[in-house]
Amino acid sequence: MKTSWRTASLVATAASVLALTTACGQDNSTPAASAAQNVGATAPAGSPTTGAGTVAGNGYGADGNQSSSSPTPAAPAGKLTVAANPDLGNVVTDGSGLTLYRFDKDTANPPKSNCDGNCATTWPPVPAGDATAGAGIDKSLLGEVTRADGTKQLTIGGWPAYRYAKDVNAGDVNGQGVGGNWFALAPNGKKASLASLPGLSVRKDPKLGDIVVDKNGMTVYRFLKDKAWPKSVSNCTGACLVKWPAVGIVKPDDTKGVKKKGLMGFTRPDGVKQMTVNCWPIYTFSGDKAPGDTNGQGVGGTWYAVSPDGKPVGAPGN
Repeated sequence: MKTSWRTASLVATAASVLALTTACGQDNSTPAASAAQNVGATAPAGSPTTGAGTVAGNGYGADGNQSSSSPTPAAPAGKLTVAANPDLGNVVTDGSGLTLYRFDKDTANPPKSNCDGNCATTWPPVPAGDATAGAGIDKSLLGEVTRADGTKQLTIGGWPAYRYAKDVNAGDVNGQGVGGNWFALAPNGKKASLASLPGLSVRKDPKLGDIVVDKNGMTVYRFLKDKAWPKSVSNCTGACLVKWPAVGIVKPDDTKGVKKKGLMGFTRPDGVKQMTVNCWPIYTFSGDKAPGDTNGQGVGGTWYAVSPDGKPVGAPGN
């Protein structure tokens, strides 16, 4: 009888513990699910972290039911700027440095977005409200289009602008070429490519600031031993010219952001025609292997990247 009582007591205790354990499990799991939903509902739709996490879940970047019942504002565009990409040339980035894209199934004339629903979660539309033109951006090319949900989306050259949910760091271009329909935006609204660069244009280098680049996106340099007045004179000849190739003639209307005064060509004593910026002869550097390289900066204390007004960037006294 005593043994039977103890057995019954143990069974009752075990049942009580089991019930308590089950209840704790339920209490812990329910808030966790709710918390996950709350994070998804309150994080900005344009947030790279949110987008990247949800893309992995269903291939689009959002739970359709949740996004439709609890829409959230996209991250603001901020000041748009131009970033140099080694493969694409100049691309437009938002105030956080994230690449902006265009969609081939949209139209630019008239502007119209055809990316809605799950598409717009994977490719968050860039709001037009606070977008401003930074360095390298022509503000006359910025506009807006009213989307189907009534929100205003930024356009560049007429093309609606988007971010990509899988771009999480400044400079990422993971959306380039996706589905054969998505491409990084060039400052003129076209698809970014090195071929789209003018003969001479301006790139914002993270260390040097605004510097001149050629049609291939390669950094342009000045030689401190050259002369600009009363006429342009190059003192880089022979082996020097092999290491520092002269930039060929560029038509003034094939330039962007470069000071027009003194933007002309001249004929060297060896017969080679060379371009100048503010009358100073300009060159590229054989040691630069990709767009964005600045390996020639400061070489020998006589070679420096060129500013848009022709000054040697970082040279003593400048």
